[in-house]
Order: sequence, then C-alpha cells, then structure tokens
Amino acid sequence: MLVLVAVLVLFGVILLIITYLNRKNKPDEIEIIENNDGECCGAHEVCDKDSLLSSQDKIEYFDDEELDKLAGIEPKDFSNEQITQLSEVFYTLKENEIAAWLRSLQLRCIDLPIDIREQALLIVAERRGI
Repeated sequence: MLVLVAVLVLFGVILLIITYLNRKNKPDEIEIIENNDGECCGAHEVCDKDSLLSSQDKIEYFDDEELDKLAGIEPKDFSNEQITQLSEVFYTLKENEIAAWLRSLQLRCIDLPIDIREQALLIVAERRGI
C-alpha cells in the first residue's frame, strides 16, 4: 500500500513538472492586431468594431464627457435638455463610431431613450448586413 501511494505521489510530481514546463515554453496564443485605419481588420468572424458587447473595460469618449452625469438615471427621467445633449452627440457621430459609442455608454452605465437607442441599433444592424 505504501508503495502504491509513493508511486502515485511520484506520478503527480512528474505530471506537475511536465505541465509547468509546457506552459513556460508555450508562446502566448493571443495575437493582438492593431488597425488604425478605421476599417475592420478581417481577423475575426465578426468585426469587433461593430460589436455591442463590451470586451474591455476601457471607456472611449466621443467628446461627450458631459454625459457622465446621466449615469444611473432611467431614460424616462431625463429632462428635455438631457435628451437634447444625447441627441446632439448621437447625430454628430459617424456611422462606424456608433457601436463603439454604445459600448462606451454601456461601460458608463448610461441608458439611452428608446427612440435614440432604436435608431442607433438600426444603424449598427445595417452596417453588419443583418
């Protein structure tokens, strides 16, 4: 019985060493592709620029820092002035910036009024070809 326990412990130590060495010698599998020309890089099945899901915690501002004060407020509670601020930012964005703006608002806990949200989602869907 003692021999069996010793063999299992020895096997576990050998397996642990092999696993450690494989991880140490294995290069990172994540490839970061920088693309600054505003177009999709083609490295992904779905372009990350048109994704509405937040894949990182970095907030991107679109000259809209004043909207941060709307964080946590329900859209039905927005004043006309606040809705106008959101509309002005939305209508000055380029089509290829809308998905990133929506991700930014999501990270900042800012909800859009239904009419602006529907327009934004329609534009993103059109860009995706849905």
